Amino acid sequence: MAHDEPRKAEDIECWLTDMDGVLVHENQAVPGAAELIRRWVDTSKRFLVLTNNSIYTPRDLAARLKASGLEIPEENLWTSALATAEFMKSQLPGGRAFVIGEAGLTTALHEAGFVLTDQSPDYVVLGETRSYSFEAITKAIRLIGDGARFIATNPDATGPSMEGPLPATGAIAALITKATNREPYVVGKPNPMMFRSAMNQIEAHSETTAMIGDRMDTDIIAGMEAGLHTVLVLTGITQRGDINAYPFRPDETLNSVADLIPFI
Repeated sequence: MAHDEPRKAEDIECWLTDMDGVLVHENQAVPGAAELIRRWVDTSKRFLVLTNNSIYTPRDLAARLKASGLEIPEENLWTSALATAEFMKSQLPGGRAFVIGEAGLTTALHEAGFVLTDQSPDYVVLGETRSYSFEAITKAIRLIGDGARFIATNPDATGPSMEGPLPATGAIAALITKATNREPYVVGKPNPMMFRSAMNQIEAHSETTAMIGDRMDTDIIAGMEAGLHTVLVLTGITQRGDINAYPFRPDETLNSVADLIPFI
């Protein structure tokens, strides 16, 4: 396929998709999402569902999605925790890490061969958690001051809840940065590293891979920077009227993932 020819959904061999706002909305499956996943599975398409949330292991996440009406095999889920563990393993195999986070992050780092410790760690790794402790944040600040490298799973400043927004990884990272004068290296979206690690996982090539997202400022920009075919759906954050505010464009804009089903 020539580089100057626009790619179409029919040309795509591998699919990456965001989760919230694309496949699920407030714990309910978006209409068409279950059918799209089933079509990918039935046609043996390589695909990964991406999330910046590092709280859950793929097994836990698969169970939560099943309760929302989506049957997604755990091997088809790629979290910022898994991407962070892959990145750190490539940098310093068998290293030591002090972790603020939940089972999704600690399990991923453990399985990547890291020793989790607060004694002279190589890294301080910050992920999503529902119970940030002042003691743990203080420990992180002191360890970074002593030379530990600072990594965050994702840059999101807030996360959704039924009661309203919750402070998320980016907000706590800002607190630590203010106290240490050290910025974290952030692995999750919009860092294209998240997409590259996902593509490595399913042996995908950017030429024939698409990214589906609901946010211009994370999914679409990172997909574009990673060289992917980008598909914006209007079931989440970005609405059609918002697109012109950005200096870049998605390759396709669709009302929802249901519009993709005829092309799979």
